[in-house]
Amino acid sequence: MRQKNSTLYRAEALTLGTFFCLYVAQSIPSSFLSTALQVMMREQQFSLSSIGLLQLVKLPWILKFLWAPLVDRHCLTVRDYKRCIIVSEVIYAGLLCAIGLLQVSSDIYLILGLIILALIASGTQDIATDSLAALSYGGRDKSLVNTMQSSGSFAGTLVGSGLLLVVLHRYGWQVVLLCLALFVLLALVPLGLERQIIFEKKDPKRRAGIGDFALFFSRKGIWRQVLFLLLFYSGLMAILPMLRPWLVDQGFDMGSIGILSGLLGTGTAFVSSLASGFVVRRIGIYRARKYFATLILVATLYFLILTQVEVSTLLVSIGVMLLWAAYGSATVVVYVSSMETLRAGREGTDFTVQIVITHLCGMGMAILGGVVADHTGYSGLFALAVLLAHISLFYIHLVFKNEK
Repeated sequence: MRQKNSTLYRAEALTLGTFFCLYVAQSIPSSFLSTALQVMMREQQFSLSSIGLLQLVKLPWILKFLWAPLVDRHCLTVRDYKRCIIVSEVIYAGLLCAIGLLQVSSDIYLILGLIILALIASGTQDIATDSLAALSYGGRDKSLVNTMQSSGSFAGTLVGSGLLLVVLHRYGWQVVLLCLALFVLLALVPLGLERQIIFEKKDPKRRAGIGDFALFFSRKGIWRQVLFLLLFYSGLMAILPMLRPWLVDQGFDMGSIGILSGLLGTGTAFVSSLASGFVVRRIGIYRARKYFATLILVATLYFLILTQVEVSTLLVSIGVMLLWAAYGSATVVVYVSSMETLRAGREGTDFTVQIVITHLCGMGMAILGGVVADHTGYSGLFALAVLLAHISLFYIHLVFKNEK
């Protein structure tokens, strides 16, 4: 019996590792491209308006709900999902190779176009991977695969926006892009070897339609989940986009900000998301919502208190770790709760719609936070974040109390 259990644990670990590789393969290239291009364009004296065009590369990940029903419609078996993921990643790797052959100084608009195409391919892989994960894991085990999703994303960001910038400086644009393309292909190896991912074939009569992303909002009781997605992150999203400007105004230089926000912050989020999946599995999604909403409230209150005291590097470091720990943990809760509201045959569509809602909320809060900070200062911004965190916690207590 012990040997049988050991074999099962090993098989589950390998399957989770497969999903981790797929999520890291999405995150590293995209985070590297968005960060490296900003630096390289500014070094080559591009205008700030031209650099602002980099925001267009986010469009595929915001609009991917439009083609998510197509993935759900045509992927009915494990083999279908594997084929979709592999084809998408091969296209992604090919486009990364093409981008690496171009020069930022002379081909920037062509590079931006190819990046958008590359992220469409990566977004398609993400839809298929999320759907496959939802079909492969049920009940409390959802938190485990969602941990791989969250921690894989943070690990990719840590490498892509940190370590690879150092490699870029030493080896150059072309070498790094070709290595990224190779890494994307290598990340497919565990999926190709994976034999433990199984689920019953989807019913062909329940295949997704083109407009199914809109029908998601017509379901009975779904709006309580939509409001949860809009509120849960809001306090954090008011602060996170303004964190680097706030650090600048506290007297920290670029190198220190990179260490605090890039390495310490993202590293903390990676660790917290990794641990939170096991916590959610143990205590359940209701208590996890409540506990991590409380953690968000504590993090926002901490930053409000910082506006009333003399700031030191230690106090700032604690605040950064607290903020990113709350973000990493909250991400797992959002993913798990989103997976609990999926319709049969429309898993990828429903999950994608919900994650896009959080992205749009984050963008809106970033804009609102900037306006509030500009007119009332950081104390006003942090007070707004505390208020939003309070509302979120109250909403969870009020609306989800029957899930205890």
